[in-house]
Amino acid sequence: MTNPDPKMGDSHGKLGIVQPDWMRLPYAAPGNRIGLFGGSFNPPHPGHLMVAETALRRLNLHQIWWLVTPGNPLKCHRNLAPLEERVAAAQALARHPRMKVTAYEKVLGTSYTASTVEQLKLRRPHLNFVWVMGADNLSNFHHWQNWQSIIEGVPVAIVDRPKATLSSLSAQVCQRYAFAQLKEKSADQLPECKAPCWTILRGPLDETSSTLLRNRGHTLG
Repeated sequence: MTNPDPKMGDSHGKLGIVQPDWMRLPYAAPGNRIGLFGGSFNPPHPGHLMVAETALRRLNLHQIWWLVTPGNPLKCHRNLAPLEERVAAAQALARHPRMKVTAYEKVLGTSYTASTVEQLKLRRPHLNFVWVMGADNLSNFHHWQNWQSIIEGVPVAIVDRPKATLSSLSAQVCQRYAFAQLKEKSADQLPECKAPCWTILRGPLDETSSTLLRNRGHTLG
């Protein structure tokens, strides 16, 4: 099976049905450095934006794709807002011209990051992907399905988050792949590195979290 034309952005789903823009893959030129920033974004908040901005700037990315997942297997879906609402909220927040919001994972039918990354690499082999994540996700990263294939499949950028600074380097993934750590001063080289390779990006912190907002009664819609 041939890869779809990247200029088409994977615009057609099953049976030739045209997908809305937010269910397509953004276009990127061959050789572009693309950050993959996944999450449920329930709701998206300034902390997410700060992570995305830090990665975009420090890694010298051409684009960063916000991958809004249909559902997070490690989290309770009881309070999960509809996908379209979370996409719209993310689009309203990520207004930078090099930030793209997509729910392409819905098209792929994948529920796990490892599968999503694998499929994106197959569909866009000409792009240099980096997985971008907040440091607050490190504590349970080793519980993600096939987590080793993520860090061994693409370079990983871990962006500092409040109360996660000291625990970052003690996380299981950082201990196991200590040999693959790239010094922060060389972070702009990460997208060109062969995995496994990871770095921690430190910068401004924002205390906001989706859990805090939901506990305060903030909902989408």
